[in-house]
Amino acid sequence: MAIPSPLAGLGRRLLSLVYEGLLLLALFMIADLALLLAVPVARDPAFRPLVQLYLLAVSGGYFVWLWTHGGQTLAMKTWRLRLVAADGGPVPLRQAAVRFAVVVLTFMLPAFLWALVDRERQFLHDRLAGTRIINDEGGGKTAENQDG
Repeated sequence: MAIPSPLAGLGRRLLSLVYEGLLLLALFMIADLALLLAVPVARDPAFRPLVQLYLLAVSGGYFVWLWTHGGQTLAMKTWRLRLVAADGGPVPLRQAAVRFAVVVLTFMLPAFLWALVDRERQFLHDRLAGTRIINDEGGGKTAENQDG
């Protein structure tokens, strides 16, 4: 069991979130282009709900994969943040999927404002999923791999 690290600051997490939004927009553009090239009928407005589900699945795959394979998206690497389980260890697949689902379900709610009243300044989705965003000042190095 890893030793829990202190949470990253709220401002830094919010700035990372803004950057994440820009990266997600680029991912959506690439995924949408790939879909339209593969399935031209997807341009039909009748397919819009299916296209939106496809983009939701692409974003879910992006986040869940990266959270479970190193704990960092590109925005999190840039801002030197890392997602960990509450005990400080890696985030398992189920926990990452729960976190993503809660983000999606609470997106339109002021869920990020929860951090203003939370005793540890955690986002609602981190509180419910049992995850934490910590500083990663070591650039991804842990005690096990700092010698190499």
